[in-house]
Amino acid sequence: MSELKDLIQKTLLEKQAKNMVVIDMTSVSPFTDYFIIVTANNLRHAGALSDYVQNAAAENGYDIRSVEGDSDSTWLLVDLYEVIVHIFTEETRQQYRLETLWADQPQEYITD
Repeated sequence: MSELKDLIQKTLLEKQAKNMVVIDMTSVSPFTDYFIIVTANNLRHAGALSDYVQNAAAENGYDIRSVEGDSDSTWLLVDLYEVIVHIFTEETRQQYRLETLWADQPQEYITD
């Protein structure tokens, strides 16, 4: 079990992220162990979730590889090396359907 994954899950749930899915990428990706995918209520919420994830990681001694997206983005990505967080607005999440793309990997649906 990954401490970073648990930290990020807890942070996102506390900050009202919706429809969380954790995908185990260990057998297919040399770059990361987990994808965490969530839906934000709107663009502002998406940006706040990204900020909360980055702050929680930094406060607990984890490095941030990169952050993709800005305040107008409907898909934000926070790369924390072993965990990559995808934050979508509802419409964009339905458009890209990452869970379907990685349906052959173990997935866990998290509810508060």
